[in-house]
Amino acid sequence: MTKLGQRGGIEGRIVGIAATAVALLGVAGVFAFAEGNGSGADAKPSKPATSQNSAPSKVDPSIVHASDRPGKSLNITIDDGPDPVWTPKVLEVLKNNDVKAVFCMIGPQAKAHPDLVKKVVAAGHKLCDHTISHNIGMGKKPDSYQSEQILDAQKMIEDAAGGAKVEYYRAPGGAFTPYSRQLAADHGMRPLGWNVDSKDFERKGTESIVNTVKSEMSNGPTVLFHDGGGNRGETVDALEQLLPWMKQQGYGFGFPQR
Repeated sequence: MTKLGQRGGIEGRIVGIAATAVALLGVAGVFAFAEGNGSGADAKPSKPATSQNSAPSKVDPSIVHASDRPGKSLNITIDDGPDPVWTPKVLEVLKNNDVKAVFCMIGPQAKAHPDLVKKVVAAGHKLCDHTISHNIGMGKKPDSYQSEQILDAQKMIEDAAGGAKVEYYRAPGGAFTPYSRQLAADHGMRPLGWNVDSKDFERKGTESIVNTVKSEMSNGPTVLFHDGGGNRGETVDALEQLLPWMKQQGYGFGFPQR
């Protein structure tokens, strides 16, 4: 055989080997594609990442009072709003004192004033479900009634907030039941109690609110005020006095534990 013929034979064998290799790679690629590394319709779908917002995280159904901030700490809570007159004034006092609070909102009030709900969230405060009707007798109502009051209010508040989650549930007048606590917890809301009742709803004057809060401070960290349900001018004035005083006593401010 001539050298040219030998070279041609060698080149032919090289081409054949290369073709075989390409074919084998192609088969391997098909198997890899079928095992989910590609994005075709026949490929196995890769396991999707779990979204933290895909379902509400279940929380402890017991009623919380403790603060998430270690040490000498208070939780400021504001009930019955939002109110177009008083909520902005309460927000201003909180801002001036660099204090964050939990706003326990009535569902229809939140729906009527979504701009205020968004302002509360934007300022770094947290949201709490305070039902639809604020019925302090709801603890004696059927489970179906309690469910409607709690879950409908949660939806109204979250819709008004534009995406922020309601993290707590406070029963009107403390009318918790085992059912309502578990229901709230199953929907990501920790039942929220209080230790210090300012009794600002009695409207006995700013001095009375201030003295009541000071006298009950040893009861625990969660303090109850209101920004809805009537004229809250006394509450605003009391907060202007109490928040600096609380800081002078060495208190910091946190949120209720979740």
